[in-house]
Amino acid sequence: MSRRTPLPSGLSCGLDFLIDANWSPEQALAVFELLDDLRARIWWRYCEELQALLHERRSLPSNDCINGIGGEF
Repeated sequence: MSRRTPLPSGLSCGLDFLIDANWSPEQALAVFELLDDLRARIWWRYCEELQALLHERRSLPSNDCINGIGGEF
């Protein structure tokens, strides 16, 4: 059984995406640049919404959540 490399998204299941082992460095760079351009376009269009969503996901739990755990710290 093979181990999967952790993804930035945190996804741990789904369809495998295979990259051809015979790509030339130029082909790999072309795909990398395409994805980088796509990321830039998405960021340009959804910048504020993405920032708010990322902030929400990365923020610490509120005191209410911590107090709900029970027990003394």
